[in-house]
Amino acid sequence: MHAYRTHTCNQLRLGDVGRTVRLSGWVHRKRDHGQLLFVDLRDHYGVTQCVVSAGEAVFEAASELRNESVVRATGTVVARSAETVNKDLGTGEIELRIATLDVLSAAEPIPFPVNADADYPEDMRLTYRFLDLRRESLHKTIMLRSKVIESIRRRMIALGFTEFQTPILTSSSPEGARDFLVPSRLHPGRFYALPQAPQQFKQLLMVAGFDRYFQIAPCFRDEDSRADRSPGEFYQLDLEMSFVEQEDVFQAVEPVLAGVYGEFSDWTVAPSPWPRISFAEATLKYGTDKPDLRNPLAIADVTEAFRGSDFGLFAKAIEKGAVVRAIPAPASGARPRSFFDKMNDWARAEGAAGMGWMVFEAGGAKGPIASKLTPERLAALKAAAGLKDGDGVFFACDMVEGAAKLAGLARTRIGHDLDLLEKNAYRFCWIVDFPMFERDSDTGAVGFSHNPFSMPQGGLKALEDKDPLDILAHQYDVVCNGTEISSGAIRNHLPAVMYKAFAIAGYGPEVVERKFGGMLNAFRYGAPPHGGIAPGIDRMVMQIANVPNLRECIVFPMNQQAMDLMMGAPSEVTEKQLRELHIRVAPPPEMKKA
Repeated sequence: MHAYRTHTCNQLRLGDVGRTVRLSGWVHRKRDHGQLLFVDLRDHYGVTQCVVSAGEAVFEAASELRNESVVRATGTVVARSAETVNKDLGTGEIELRIATLDVLSAAEPIPFPVNADADYPEDMRLTYRFLDLRRESLHKTIMLRSKVIESIRRRMIALGFTEFQTPILTSSSPEGARDFLVPSRLHPGRFYALPQAPQQFKQLLMVAGFDRYFQIAPCFRDEDSRADRSPGEFYQLDLEMSFVEQEDVFQAVEPVLAGVYGEFSDWTVAPSPWPRISFAEATLKYGTDKPDLRNPLAIADVTEAFRGSDFGLFAKAIEKGAVVRAIPAPASGARPRSFFDKMNDWARAEGAAGMGWMVFEAGGAKGPIASKLTPERLAALKAAAGLKDGDGVFFACDMVEGAAKLAGLARTRIGHDLDLLEKNAYRFCWIVDFPMFERDSDTGAVGFSHNPFSMPQGGLKALEDKDPLDILAHQYDVVCNGTEISSGAIRNHLPAVMYKAFAIAGYGPEVVERKFGGMLNAFRYGAPPHGGIAPGIDRMVMQIANVPNLRECIVFPMNQQAMDLMMGAPSEVTEKQLRELHIRVAPPPEMKKA
Protein backbone atom coordinates (compact mmCIF):
# COMPACT_ATOMS: atom_id res chain seq x y z
CA MET A 1 0.00 0.00 0.00
CA HIS A 2 1.21 3.50 -0.84
CA ALA A 3 2.79 5.35 2.06
CA TYR A 4 0.25 8.17 2.01
CA ARG A 5 -2.79 7.35 -0.09
CA THR A 6 -4.41 4.82 -2.35
CA HIS A 7 -7.15 7.25 -3.35
CA THR A 8 -7.88 10.95 -3.26
CA CYS A 9 -10.59 12.38 -1.04
CA ASN A 10 -13.00 12.68 -3.96
CA GLN A 11 -12.47 9.25 -5.49
CA LEU A 12 -14.25 6.61 -3.42
CA ARG A 13 -17.71 5.45 -4.48
CA LEU A 14 -20.17 2.64 -3.69
CA GLY A 15 -18.16 0.30 -5.90
CA ASP A 16 -15.29 0.60 -3.39
CA VAL A 17 -17.31 -0.66 -0.40
CA GLY A 18 -15.39 -3.37 1.45
CA ARG A 19 -11.97 -2.26 0.22
CA THR A 20 -9.15 -1.34 2.56
CA VAL A 21 -7.87 2.07 1.49
CA ARG A 22 -5.67 4.88 2.71
CA LEU A 23 -6.39 8.61 2.52
CA SER A 24 -4.28 11.62 3.46
CA GLY A 25 -5.43 15.18 3.82
CA TRP A 26 -6.43 18.01 6.11
CA VAL A 27 -8.97 17.73 8.93
CA HIS A 28 -11.75 19.81 7.45
CA ARG A 29 -14.31 19.42 10.22
CA LYS A 30 -15.02 17.18 13.22
CA ARG A 31 -18.42 16.21 14.62
CA ASP A 32 -18.65 14.38 17.94
CA HIS A 33 -21.88 12.38 18.27
CA GLY A 34 -20.91 10.74 21.54
CA GLN A 35 -20.42 7.13 20.50
CA LEU A 36 -19.35 8.13 16.99
CA LEU A 37 -16.79 10.69 15.90
CA PHE A 38 -16.93 11.94 12.33
CA VAL A 39 -13.88 13.49 10.67
CA ASP A 40 -14.25 15.13 7.27
CA LEU A 41 -10.94 14.68 5.49
CA ARG A 42 -10.13 17.15 2.69
CA ASP A 43 -7.50 17.28 -0.03
CA HIS A 44 -7.16 19.17 -3.30
CA TYR A 45 -9.80 16.99 -4.94
CA GLY A 46 -12.61 16.88 -2.40
CA VAL A 47 -13.87 15.59 0.95
CA THR A 48 -14.43 12.12 2.39
CA GLN A 49 -16.26 11.50 5.64
CA CYS A 50 -14.35 9.26 8.02
CA VAL A 51 -15.80 7.69 11.16
CA VAL A 52 -14.48 6.05 14.31
CA SER A 53 -16.48 4.49 17.16
CA ALA A 54 -15.97 5.09 20.87
CA GLY A 55 -13.80 2.37 22.42
CA GLU A 56 -11.73 1.84 19.29
CA ALA A 57 -7.99 2.30 19.58
CA VAL A 58 -7.86 5.46 17.46
CA PHE A 59 -10.89 7.18 19.05
CA GLU A 60 -8.90 9.21 21.55
CA ALA A 61 -6.33 10.32 18.95
CA ALA A 62 -9.12 11.33 16.56
CA SER A 63 -10.87 13.27 19.33
CA GLU A 64 -7.77 15.37 19.92
CA LEU A 65 -7.27 16.35 16.28
CA ARG A 66 -7.30 20.05 15.50
CA ASN A 67 -8.88 21.32 12.31
CA GLU A 68 -6.33 21.72 9.48
CA SER A 69 -3.94 19.13 10.89
CA VAL A 70 -2.64 16.83 8.15
CA VAL A 71 -3.41 13.18 8.84
CA ARG A 72 -3.27 9.75 7.21
CA ALA A 73 -6.26 7.48 7.70
CA THR A 74 -6.33 3.81 6.77
CA GLY A 75 -9.51 1.77 6.97
CA THR A 76 -12.43 0.09 5.26
CA VAL A 77 -14.91 1.73 2.90
CA VAL A 78 -18.51 1.28 4.10
CA ALA A 79 -21.82 2.39 2.63
CA ARG A 80 -23.78 5.09 4.40
CA SER A 81 -27.32 4.36 5.46
CA ALA A 82 -29.97 5.85 3.18
CA GLU A 83 -30.88 8.61 5.63
CA THR A 84 -27.25 9.77 5.97
CA VAL A 85 -26.37 9.97 2.26
CA ASN A 86 -25.04 13.42 1.33
CA LYS A 87 -26.10 14.10 -2.25
CA ASP A 88 -24.07 17.34 -2.36
CA LEU A 89 -20.81 15.42 -1.91
CA GLY A 90 -19.18 13.27 -4.58
CA THR A 91 -18.26 10.74 -1.90
CA GLY A 92 -21.57 11.21 -0.12
CA GLU A 93 -22.73 7.60 -0.42
CA ILE A 94 -19.77 6.11 1.48
CA GLU A 95 -17.55 6.76 4.47
CA LEU A 96 -14.21 5.45 5.67
CA ARG A 97 -14.22 3.49 8.93
CA ILE A 98 -10.82 4.36 10.37
CA ALA A 99 -8.59 1.51 11.56
CA THR A 100 -5.32 3.44 11.93
CA LEU A 101 -4.73 7.16 12.14
CA ASP A 102 -1.42 9.01 11.91
CA VAL A 103 -0.82 12.72 12.38
CA LEU A 104 1.57 13.81 9.63
CA SER A 105 1.61 17.48 10.64
CA ALA A 106 -0.23 18.91 13.64
CA ALA A 107 -1.82 22.34 13.12
CA GLU A 108 -1.65 25.11 15.66
CA PRO A 109 -4.92 26.98 16.37
CA ILE A 110 -5.76 28.72 13.08
CA PRO A 111 -6.46 32.48 12.88
CA PHE A 112 -9.71 31.96 10.97
CA PRO A 113 -11.68 28.88 9.92
CA VAL A 114 -11.27 27.65 6.37
CA ASN A 115 -14.27 25.29 6.33
CA ALA A 116 -16.65 28.23 5.77
CA ASP A 117 -16.75 31.16 3.36
CA ALA A 118 -17.54 33.85 5.92
CA ASP A 119 -15.88 37.22 5.37
CA TYR A 120 -12.71 38.09 7.25
CA PRO A 121 -10.51 41.20 7.05
CA GLU A 122 -8.57 41.15 3.81
CA ASP A 123 -5.23 41.90 5.46
CA MET A 124 -5.69 38.84 7.65
CA ARG A 125 -6.57 36.71 4.65
CA LEU A 126 -3.52 37.92 2.72
CA THR A 127 -1.18 37.45 5.67
CA TYR A 128 -2.32 33.83 5.89
CA ARG A 129 -2.94 33.38 2.18
CA PHE A 130 -1.82 29.74 2.34
CA LEU A 131 -4.78 29.15 4.68
CA ASP A 132 -7.14 31.34 2.69
CA LEU A 133 -6.42 29.27 -0.41
CA ARG A 134 -7.75 26.19 1.37
CA ARG A 135 -11.24 27.70 1.38
CA GLU A 136 -13.47 26.01 -1.17
CA SER A 137 -14.61 29.07 -3.13
CA LEU A 138 -11.13 30.58 -3.48
CA HIS A 139 -9.61 27.17 -4.28
CA LYS A 140 -12.15 26.75 -7.09
CA THR A 141 -11.43 30.20 -8.48
CA ILE A 142 -7.69 29.58 -8.62
CA MET A 143 -8.30 26.25 -10.34
CA LEU A 144 -10.63 28.03 -12.76
CA ARG A 145 -7.81 30.42 -13.58
CA SER A 146 -5.52 27.51 -14.45
CA LYS A 147 -8.18 25.95 -16.68
CA VAL A 148 -8.84 29.28 -18.42
CA ILE A 149 -5.15 29.63 -19.26
CA GLU A 150 -5.04 26.03 -20.49
CA SER A 151 -8.05 26.68 -22.71
CA ILE A 152 -6.52 29.87 -24.10
CA ARG A 153 -3.30 28.06 -24.99
CA ARG A 154 -5.21 25.29 -26.72
CA ARG A 155 -7.31 27.74 -28.74
CA MET A 156 -4.36 29.93 -29.72
CA ILE A 157 -2.30 26.98 -30.95
CA ALA A 158 -5.29 25.72 -32.94
CA LEU A 159 -5.41 29.11 -34.67
CA GLY A 160 -1.78 28.79 -35.76
CA PHE A 161 -0.16 30.98 -33.11
CA THR A 162 3.23 30.01 -31.64
CA GLU A 163 4.11 30.63 -27.99
CA PHE A 164 7.32 32.52 -27.20
CA GLN A 165 8.76 33.89 -23.96
CA THR A 166 10.09 37.44 -24.01
CA PRO A 167 12.60 39.00 -21.59
CA ILE A 168 11.71 40.09 -18.08
CA LEU A 169 14.76 42.33 -17.63
CA THR A 170 14.64 45.04 -20.27
CA SER A 171 15.02 48.79 -20.70
CA SER A 172 12.75 51.51 -19.36
CA SER A 173 10.29 53.01 -21.85
CA PRO A 174 7.56 55.66 -21.60
CA GLU A 175 4.41 53.54 -21.90
CA GLY A 176 2.03 55.41 -19.62
CA ALA A 177 2.77 53.90 -16.20
CA ARG A 178 5.71 53.89 -13.83
CA ASP A 179 8.35 51.25 -14.36
CA PHE A 180 9.67 48.89 -11.73
CA LEU A 181 13.41 49.46 -11.90
CA VAL A 182 16.13 46.89 -11.21
CA PRO A 183 19.64 48.22 -10.51
CA SER A 184 22.51 46.64 -12.39
CA ARG A 185 25.44 45.43 -10.28
CA LEU A 186 27.73 45.07 -13.29
CA HIS A 187 26.85 48.47 -14.74
CA PRO A 188 26.79 50.98 -11.87
CA GLY A 189 24.22 53.74 -12.21
CA ARG A 190 22.23 51.85 -14.84
CA PHE A 191 18.92 50.09 -14.39
CA TYR A 192 16.86 47.41 -16.00
CA ALA A 193 13.09 47.76 -16.03
CA LEU A 194 10.52 45.04 -15.62
CA PRO A 195 8.34 45.13 -18.76
CA GLN A 196 5.03 46.96 -18.56
CA ALA A 197 4.15 44.69 -21.50
CA PRO A 198 6.16 42.71 -24.08
CA GLN A 199 5.25 45.41 -26.59
CA GLN A 200 8.56 45.95 -28.36
CA PHE A 201 9.62 42.32 -28.23
CA LYS A 202 6.45 41.01 -29.82
CA GLN A 203 6.79 43.56 -32.60
CA LEU A 204 10.39 42.49 -33.10
CA LEU A 205 9.17 38.89 -33.42
CA MET A 206 7.00 40.03 -36.32
CA VAL A 207 9.99 41.77 -37.91
CA ALA A 208 11.89 38.52 -37.42
CA GLY A 209 9.29 36.73 -39.52
CA PHE A 210 7.41 34.55 -37.01
CA ASP A 211 3.98 35.74 -38.23
CA ARG A 212 1.74 34.73 -35.29
CA TYR A 213 2.96 35.00 -31.70
CA PHE A 214 1.27 34.60 -28.33
CA GLN A 215 2.33 34.43 -24.70
CA ILE A 216 0.69 34.31 -21.28
CA ALA A 217 2.80 37.27 -20.33
CA PRO A 218 3.61 38.74 -16.92
CA CYS A 219 3.49 42.53 -16.94
CA PHE A 220 4.75 44.93 -14.27
CA ARG A 221 3.46 48.41 -13.58
CA ASP A 222 4.06 50.54 -10.52
CA GLU A 223 0.55 51.92 -10.25
CA ASP A 224 -2.20 52.23 -7.68
CA SER A 225 -4.57 49.36 -6.96
CA ARG A 226 -8.29 49.24 -7.68
CA ALA A 227 -10.95 46.54 -7.91
CA ASP A 228 -10.10 45.60 -11.52
CA ARG A 229 -6.36 46.31 -11.34
CA SER A 230 -3.73 44.52 -9.33
CA PRO A 231 -0.77 46.59 -8.13
CA GLY A 232 2.61 45.50 -9.39
CA GLU A 233 2.08 42.38 -11.47
CA PHE A 234 -0.61 41.08 -13.78
CA TYR A 235 -0.92 38.61 -16.64
CA GLN A 236 -2.27 38.98 -20.14
CA LEU A 237 -2.79 36.95 -23.27
CA ASP A 238 -0.30 38.81 -25.43
CA LEU A 239 -0.55 38.23 -29.17
CA GLU A 240 0.68 39.73 -32.42
CA MET A 241 -0.01 39.00 -36.10
CA SER A 242 1.75 40.01 -39.32
CA PHE A 243 0.15 41.26 -42.55
CA VAL A 244 -3.15 42.05 -40.89
CA GLU A 245 -5.70 44.82 -40.74
CA GLN A 246 -7.87 45.65 -37.77
CA GLU A 247 -10.67 43.25 -38.71
CA ASP A 248 -8.22 40.36 -39.00
CA VAL A 249 -7.28 40.82 -35.35
CA PHE A 250 -10.94 41.01 -34.36
CA GLN A 251 -11.76 37.79 -36.19
CA ALA A 252 -8.89 35.98 -34.49
CA VAL A 253 -9.68 37.20 -30.98
CA GLU A 254 -13.48 36.96 -30.86
CA PRO A 255 -13.70 33.14 -31.04
CA VAL A 256 -10.98 32.76 -28.39
CA LEU A 257 -12.62 35.06 -25.84
CA ALA A 258 -16.16 33.92 -26.62
CA GLY A 259 -15.04 30.30 -26.46
CA VAL A 260 -13.36 30.71 -23.06
CA TYR A 261 -16.31 32.57 -21.52
CA GLY A 262 -18.74 30.04 -22.96
CA GLU A 263 -16.64 27.07 -21.81
CA PHE A 264 -16.49 28.09 -18.17
CA SER A 265 -19.79 29.90 -17.62
CA ASP A 266 -23.43 29.16 -18.32
CA TRP A 267 -24.15 32.83 -19.01
CA THR A 268 -25.13 33.95 -22.51
CA VAL A 269 -22.16 35.13 -24.58
CA ALA A 270 -22.63 37.84 -27.21
CA PRO A 271 -22.61 36.31 -30.70
CA SER A 272 -20.02 37.38 -33.26
CA PRO A 273 -19.43 39.79 -34.80
CA TRP A 274 -19.40 42.02 -31.75
CA PRO A 275 -20.52 45.64 -32.17
CA ARG A 276 -17.86 48.06 -33.38
CA ILE A 277 -18.39 51.39 -31.62
CA SER A 278 -16.26 54.45 -32.25
CA PHE A 279 -14.72 56.23 -29.28
CA ALA A 280 -16.71 59.36 -30.15
CA GLU A 281 -20.00 57.43 -30.33
CA ALA A 282 -19.29 55.56 -27.10
CA THR A 283 -18.55 58.70 -25.10
CA LEU A 284 -21.66 60.41 -26.48
CA LYS A 285 -24.09 57.50 -26.31
CA TYR A 286 -22.84 55.83 -23.12
CA GLY A 287 -20.73 58.51 -21.43
CA THR A 288 -17.68 56.24 -21.35
CA ASP A 289 -15.35 54.28 -23.61
CA LYS A 290 -16.14 51.20 -21.48
CA PRO A 291 -19.89 50.81 -22.04
CA ASP A 292 -21.95 48.12 -20.36
CA LEU A 293 -24.20 46.95 -23.19
CA ARG A 294 -26.39 44.98 -20.79
CA ASN A 295 -27.83 48.41 -19.96
CA PRO A 296 -30.29 49.41 -22.73
CA LEU A 297 -30.18 53.14 -21.93
CA ALA A 298 -28.65 55.49 -24.47
CA ILE A 299 -27.60 59.06 -23.76
CA ALA A 300 -28.69 61.75 -26.23
CA ASP A 301 -27.34 65.20 -27.08
CA VAL A 302 -30.16 67.69 -26.44
CA THR A 303 -28.06 70.85 -26.41
CA GLU A 304 -30.11 72.52 -29.15
CA ALA A 305 -33.34 72.11 -27.22
CA PHE A 306 -31.89 74.35 -24.50
CA ARG A 307 -29.84 76.77 -26.61
CA GLY A 308 -31.40 80.23 -26.23
CA SER A 309 -34.22 78.85 -24.05
CA ASP A 310 -35.78 80.44 -20.98
CA PHE A 311 -33.93 77.98 -18.78
CA GLY A 312 -31.12 80.40 -18.16
CA LEU A 313 -28.83 78.06 -16.22
CA PHE A 314 -28.36 75.77 -19.22
CA ALA A 315 -28.69 78.48 -21.88
CA LYS A 316 -25.88 80.60 -20.41
CA ALA A 317 -23.64 77.56 -19.97
CA ILE A 318 -24.21 76.58 -23.61
CA GLU A 319 -23.09 80.04 -24.71
CA LYS A 320 -19.79 79.33 -22.95
CA GLY A 321 -19.28 76.02 -24.74
CA ALA A 322 -21.20 73.60 -22.53
CA VAL A 323 -23.39 70.77 -23.84
CA VAL A 324 -26.50 69.08 -22.45
CA ARG A 325 -26.84 65.31 -22.31
CA ALA A 326 -30.17 63.57 -21.67
CA ILE A 327 -30.29 60.28 -19.76
CA PRO A 328 -33.64 58.46 -20.09
CA ALA A 329 -35.35 56.87 -17.10
CA PRO A 330 -38.01 54.67 -18.77
CA ALA A 331 -41.42 54.32 -17.12
CA SER A 332 -40.24 56.29 -14.10
CA GLY A 333 -43.07 58.83 -14.24
CA ALA A 334 -45.06 56.81 -11.71
CA ARG A 335 -42.22 56.93 -9.21
CA PRO A 336 -42.39 59.37 -6.29
CA ARG A 337 -40.69 62.76 -6.40
CA SER A 338 -38.06 61.36 -4.01
CA PHE A 339 -36.64 59.17 -6.83
CA PHE A 340 -35.74 62.28 -8.81
CA ASP A 341 -34.55 64.25 -5.79
CA LYS A 342 -32.22 61.41 -4.77
CA MET A 343 -30.62 61.47 -8.22
CA ASN A 344 -30.06 65.19 -7.80
CA ASP A 345 -28.44 64.61 -4.40
CA TRP A 346 -26.33 61.82 -5.89
CA ALA A 347 -25.07 64.13 -8.65
CA ARG A 348 -23.99 66.68 -6.07
CA ALA A 349 -22.12 63.96 -4.19
CA GLU A 350 -20.30 63.21 -7.45
CA GLY A 351 -19.09 66.81 -7.58
CA ALA A 352 -21.68 68.16 -10.04
CA ALA A 353 -24.00 71.13 -9.43
CA GLY A 354 -26.95 68.73 -9.68
CA MET A 355 -29.14 67.11 -12.32
CA GLY A 356 -32.18 68.64 -13.92
CA TRP A 357 -35.09 66.35 -14.72
CA MET A 358 -38.58 66.17 -16.14
CA VAL A 359 -41.28 63.59 -16.79
CA PHE A 360 -43.35 63.29 -19.97
CA GLU A 361 -47.05 62.59 -19.54
CA ALA A 362 -49.93 62.33 -21.97
CA GLY A 363 -50.87 65.93 -21.28
CA GLY A 364 -47.35 67.32 -21.51
CA ALA A 365 -44.17 67.50 -19.48
CA LYS A 366 -43.77 68.28 -15.80
CA GLY A 367 -40.83 68.96 -13.53
CA PRO A 368 -38.62 71.88 -12.51
CA ILE A 369 -37.36 72.49 -16.07
CA ALA A 370 -40.46 71.68 -18.14
CA SER A 371 -42.13 75.06 -17.73
CA LYS A 372 -39.02 76.82 -19.09
CA LEU A 373 -39.24 75.14 -22.50
CA THR A 374 -41.76 75.80 -25.28
CA PRO A 375 -43.89 72.92 -26.60
CA GLU A 376 -41.72 72.85 -29.72
CA ARG A 377 -38.54 72.52 -27.69
CA LEU A 378 -40.11 69.82 -25.52
CA ALA A 379 -41.19 67.88 -28.61
CA ALA A 380 -37.68 68.12 -30.09
CA LEU A 381 -36.14 66.99 -26.79
CA LYS A 382 -38.57 64.08 -26.47
CA ALA A 383 -37.76 62.91 -30.00
CA ALA A 384 -33.99 63.31 -29.63
CA ALA A 385 -33.92 61.27 -26.41
CA GLY A 386 -36.31 58.60 -27.74
CA LEU A 387 -38.80 59.16 -24.91
CA LYS A 388 -42.45 58.23 -24.66
CA ASP A 389 -45.24 59.20 -22.30
CA GLY A 390 -44.55 57.93 -18.80
CA ASP A 391 -40.77 58.25 -19.17
CA GLY A 392 -38.57 60.46 -17.06
CA VAL A 393 -35.32 62.05 -18.18
CA PHE A 394 -32.31 63.55 -16.39
CA PHE A 395 -29.92 66.16 -17.73
CA ALA A 396 -26.18 66.69 -17.38
CA CYS A 397 -24.93 70.13 -18.41
CA ASP A 398 -21.20 70.80 -18.51
CA MET A 399 -18.28 71.02 -20.90
CA VAL A 400 -18.11 67.98 -23.18
CA GLU A 401 -15.87 65.81 -21.00
CA GLY A 402 -17.64 66.64 -17.74
CA ALA A 403 -21.11 66.14 -19.21
CA ALA A 404 -20.10 62.77 -20.67
CA LYS A 405 -18.69 61.59 -17.35
CA LEU A 406 -21.73 62.60 -15.30
CA ALA A 407 -24.17 61.26 -17.90
CA GLY A 408 -22.30 57.95 -18.05
CA LEU A 409 -22.36 57.54 -14.27
CA ALA A 410 -26.05 58.49 -14.20
CA ARG A 411 -26.83 55.95 -16.96
CA THR A 412 -25.19 53.24 -14.86
CA ARG A 413 -27.02 54.27 -11.69
CA ILE A 414 -30.43 54.54 -13.38
CA GLY A 415 -29.92 51.18 -15.08
CA HIS A 416 -29.27 49.54 -11.72
CA ASP A 417 -31.98 51.44 -9.83
CA LEU A 418 -34.63 50.53 -12.42
CA ASP A 419 -33.27 46.96 -12.72
CA LEU A 420 -32.80 47.31 -16.48
CA LEU A 421 -29.59 45.32 -16.94
CA GLU A 422 -29.75 42.06 -18.85
CA LYS A 423 -29.20 39.15 -16.47
CA ASN A 424 -26.59 36.40 -16.80
CA ALA A 425 -25.05 37.69 -20.00
CA TYR A 426 -21.65 38.74 -21.31
CA ARG A 427 -22.03 41.60 -23.78
CA PHE A 428 -18.82 42.33 -25.66
CA CYS A 429 -18.04 45.22 -27.96
CA TRP A 430 -15.06 46.75 -29.73
CA ILE A 431 -14.26 50.40 -29.11
CA VAL A 432 -12.44 51.74 -32.17
CA ASP A 433 -11.15 55.01 -33.65
CA PHE A 434 -9.44 56.30 -30.53
CA PRO A 435 -7.80 59.72 -30.72
CA MET A 436 -4.08 59.34 -31.38
CA PHE A 437 -3.21 62.27 -29.12
CA GLU A 438 -4.74 64.17 -26.23
CA ARG A 439 -3.98 67.42 -24.44
CA ASP A 440 -2.92 67.28 -20.80
CA SER A 441 -5.45 69.33 -18.84
CA ASP A 442 -2.79 70.49 -16.37
CA THR A 443 0.19 71.28 -18.62
CA GLY A 444 -1.52 71.83 -21.98
CA ALA A 445 1.04 69.54 -23.62
CA VAL A 446 0.00 67.12 -26.34
CA GLY A 447 0.77 63.47 -25.61
CA PHE A 448 -0.25 59.98 -26.66
CA SER A 449 -3.75 59.09 -25.56
CA HIS A 450 -3.29 55.33 -25.77
CA ASN A 451 -0.47 53.22 -27.21
CA PRO A 452 2.51 55.16 -28.61
CA PHE A 453 3.33 52.37 -31.06
CA SER A 454 0.00 52.56 -32.92
CA MET A 455 -0.31 53.44 -36.58
CA PRO A 456 -2.19 56.73 -37.08
CA GLN A 457 -5.09 56.57 -39.48
CA GLY A 458 -3.80 58.27 -42.60
CA GLY A 459 -0.18 57.47 -41.78
CA LEU A 460 2.56 60.06 -42.12
CA LYS A 461 0.39 62.42 -44.16
CA ALA A 462 -2.11 62.73 -41.31
CA LEU A 463 0.68 63.49 -38.85
CA GLU A 464 2.06 66.20 -41.14
CA ASP A 465 -1.19 67.83 -42.27
CA LYS A 466 -3.81 67.44 -39.53
CA ASP A 467 -4.31 68.98 -36.12
CA PRO A 468 -2.86 66.32 -33.78
CA LEU A 469 -6.07 66.29 -31.72
CA ASP A 470 -8.06 65.37 -34.85
CA ILE A 471 -5.91 62.36 -35.75
CA LEU A 472 -7.43 58.96 -35.06
CA ALA A 473 -5.39 55.83 -34.45
CA HIS A 474 -5.78 52.21 -35.44
CA GLN A 475 -6.36 51.43 -31.77
CA TYR A 476 -9.09 49.32 -30.26
CA ASP A 477 -10.34 47.96 -26.95
CA VAL A 478 -12.45 44.94 -26.08
CA VAL A 479 -15.06 45.80 -23.44
CA CYS A 480 -17.25 43.29 -21.63
CA ASN A 481 -20.05 44.33 -19.29
CA GLY A 482 -18.48 47.73 -18.67
CA THR A 483 -14.95 46.43 -18.03
CA GLU A 484 -12.05 46.89 -20.41
CA ILE A 485 -10.73 43.39 -21.08
CA SER A 486 -8.11 44.27 -23.64
CA SER A 487 -6.33 46.98 -25.61
CA GLY A 488 -4.64 46.59 -28.95
CA ALA A 489 -3.62 48.30 -32.14
CA ILE A 490 -2.34 48.01 -35.66
CA ARG A 491 1.28 48.99 -35.09
CA ASN A 492 3.41 51.65 -36.61
CA HIS A 493 6.13 49.80 -38.53
CA LEU A 494 7.68 52.76 -40.38
CA PRO A 495 10.58 54.76 -38.88
CA ALA A 496 9.46 58.07 -40.43
CA VAL A 497 6.00 57.72 -38.92
CA MET A 498 7.49 56.77 -35.58
CA TYR A 499 9.79 59.81 -35.47
CA LYS A 500 6.95 62.17 -36.37
CA ALA A 501 4.44 60.71 -33.93
CA PHE A 502 6.87 60.91 -31.03
CA ALA A 503 7.89 64.43 -32.04
CA ILE A 504 4.27 65.56 -31.74
CA ALA A 505 4.19 64.00 -28.25
CA GLY A 506 7.32 65.95 -27.29
CA TYR A 507 10.02 63.32 -27.80
CA GLY A 508 12.93 64.33 -30.00
CA PRO A 509 14.69 61.90 -32.35
CA GLU A 510 17.49 61.38 -29.85
CA VAL A 511 14.97 60.21 -27.24
CA VAL A 512 13.29 57.87 -29.72
CA GLU A 513 16.63 56.41 -30.72
CA ARG A 514 17.74 55.99 -27.10
CA LYS A 515 14.49 54.51 -25.82
CA PHE A 516 13.44 52.47 -28.83
CA GLY A 517 16.67 52.00 -30.73
CA GLY A 518 16.33 48.24 -30.98
CA MET A 519 12.90 48.34 -32.54
CA LEU A 520 13.65 51.41 -34.67
CA ASN A 521 16.75 49.74 -36.08
CA ALA A 522 14.75 46.62 -36.89
CA PHE A 523 12.18 48.65 -38.80
CA ARG A 524 14.97 49.87 -41.11
CA TYR A 525 15.52 46.33 -42.38
CA GLY A 526 12.03 45.53 -43.58
CA ALA A 527 9.10 45.30 -41.18
CA PRO A 528 5.74 43.77 -42.10
CA PRO A 529 2.50 45.59 -41.30
CA HIS A 530 1.38 44.01 -38.06
CA GLY A 531 -1.03 44.35 -35.15
CA GLY A 532 -2.06 42.71 -31.94
CA ILE A 533 -3.89 42.88 -28.69
CA ALA A 534 -3.50 41.72 -25.08
CA PRO A 535 -6.60 40.56 -23.16
CA GLY A 536 -6.12 40.59 -19.39
CA ILE A 537 -6.15 37.11 -17.86
CA ASP A 538 -6.92 38.41 -14.37
CA ARG A 539 -9.93 40.43 -15.52
CA MET A 540 -11.29 37.57 -17.59
CA VAL A 541 -11.14 35.17 -14.65
CA MET A 542 -12.64 37.81 -12.37
CA GLN A 543 -15.67 38.10 -14.66
CA ILE A 544 -16.09 34.38 -15.30
CA ALA A 545 -15.78 33.56 -11.58
CA ASN A 546 -18.05 36.52 -10.75
CA VAL A 547 -15.82 37.68 -7.90
CA PRO A 548 -15.65 41.30 -6.67
CA ASN A 549 -11.96 42.06 -7.21
CA LEU A 550 -8.81 40.75 -8.86
CA ARG A 551 -7.22 39.60 -5.62
CA GLU A 552 -9.82 36.83 -5.49
CA CYS A 553 -8.42 35.24 -8.65
CA ILE A 554 -4.67 35.65 -8.07
CA VAL A 555 -2.81 33.03 -6.06
CA PHE A 556 -0.58 35.35 -4.05
CA PRO A 557 -1.73 38.94 -4.56
CA MET A 558 -0.49 42.11 -2.93
CA ASN A 559 -2.84 44.25 -0.90
CA GLN A 560 -4.14 47.63 -2.03
CA GLN A 561 -0.98 49.30 -0.75
CA ALA A 562 1.16 47.07 -3.00
CA MET A 563 2.47 45.03 -0.05
CA ASP A 564 2.87 41.29 0.21
CA LEU A 565 1.80 40.75 3.82
CA MET A 566 2.65 37.06 3.76
CA MET A 567 6.25 37.40 2.56
CA GLY A 568 6.90 40.86 3.99
CA ALA A 569 7.59 42.61 0.69
CA PRO A 570 8.74 45.20 -0.04
CA SER A 571 11.46 44.79 2.55
CA GLU A 572 14.66 46.53 3.54
CA VAL A 573 17.94 45.13 2.28
CA THR A 574 21.36 45.10 3.85
CA GLU A 575 24.02 47.76 3.45
CA LYS A 576 26.19 45.14 1.78
CA GLN A 577 23.56 44.56 -0.90
CA LEU A 578 23.23 48.30 -1.49
CA ARG A 579 27.00 48.73 -1.78
CA GLU A 580 27.16 45.92 -4.35
CA LEU A 581 24.60 47.82 -6.40
CA HIS A 582 26.31 51.19 -5.84
CA ILE A 583 23.12 52.57 -4.32
CA ARG A 584 22.53 54.84 -1.35
CA VAL A 585 19.00 55.17 0.06
CA ALA A 586 17.75 58.74 0.49
CA PRO A 587 14.54 58.62 2.58
CA PRO A 588 11.88 61.30 1.98
CA PRO A 589 12.04 64.29 4.40
CA GLU A 590 9.05 63.12 6.44
CA MET A 591 10.73 59.74 7.06
CA LYS A 592 13.93 61.46 8.19
CA LYS A 593 11.98 63.47 10.76
CA ALA A 594 10.23 60.35 12.04
